[in-house]
Amino acid sequence: MFLQDLLAAIAVVINGLPQGLLSLNYGFGLLPTAAGFLVGAVGMVVFGQVAPISFQAESIVMAGSLGKNRNERLNIVFFTGIIMAIIGALGLLNPTIDFIGPAILNGMMAGVGIMLAKTGIVMCKENKIAGSVSMASAILVYFLTDNDLIYTIVISVFVSTIVYILVNRYSQKTEKDNVESTLDLSNEKFEPLKFVCNYNVIRSVLALVTLQIGGNIAYASVTGSIAGAAVDVDKITLYSGIADSVSSFFGGGPVEAIISGTAAAPNPVRSGVLMMVIMTVVLVIRILPKVAKHVPSQSIAGFLFVLGALVVFPDNAATGLSEAPMVAGVATIVTSVTDPFIGMIAGLIVRFFTGV
Repeated sequence: MFLQDLLAAIAVVINGLPQGLLSLNYGFGLLPTAAGFLVGAVGMVVFGQVAPISFQAESIVMAGSLGKNRNERLNIVFFTGIIMAIIGALGLLNPTIDFIGPAILNGMMAGVGIMLAKTGIVMCKENKIAGSVSMASAILVYFLTDNDLIYTIVISVFVSTIVYILVNRYSQKTEKDNVESTLDLSNEKFEPLKFVCNYNVIRSVLALVTLQIGGNIAYASVTGSIAGAAVDVDKITLYSGIADSVSSFFGGGPVEAIISGTAAAPNPVRSGVLMMVIMTVVLVIRILPKVAKHVPSQSIAGFLFVLGALVVFPDNAATGLSEAPMVAGVATIVTSVTDPFIGMIAGLIVRFFTGV
């Protein structure tokens, strides 16, 4: 049974590595993120939950896109973590979801799906070789493997990276072009956060909090259903929020609740803890940054497109529109062009005036 727990943990670690590269691309240090994984492991053991935390593409893209620079991004993640930890500690998550309602919640998540797909397309434009191969292989693998996201992300990243390396080896690209494709590894150190509070940080924190409220409910619930165990979303929100704050305070990125394959292991709690401990070791011994030197950040473009356009958007849009078409539609569109918090406000306004 331990071997099965270990294999499930390793599979989820492999699944998270490309998203770790995405986090690195936005300036989040991987070494300090290890502290967040340790907090998650402790929290999972203390509260006996089956839902681990790891790199989550939605939160990484949201924080990375909203922050104007690295320090703003770190502050956004830090203060979001503090707020989420307070929400979890006070047991406010479920009442918050009840207030927002399924139409707005699913509408916001559908809008986030559009944002993820758009990010993937933008990456394709940034690096046509890596991005295009990643996109094509991700879509192909996703359908050939009956919608398996683990195979999708691993194969698309691997294939696009190999093609990119081979093409550049025999091309006449300049040294400058090659340097620009390399990720910045200067943030691989523990460095205390320099606090900043401005309009963009405040608005971005509200947006990321809104996203994480929906994500924690959705992902933790799915993981719990796979494990056949009840989950306490408030407790998961508490330790994921603390993990975010600890990670970002030292220069790391967000680590959130995910749909984890460790839930299918014989002992899902032990497997989840093993996954986070292994990921901590991987980040501490700096394996991923070494790999990142040879992997173009755009290799994850295909996975982001598949995750956003084929996974997150369709299900959430269908559920939201079935509840209240106008409210969900507005929340989806406004979120996709702004952020989840503004999308939520727009949805609440429409719900108020329509009396839904």
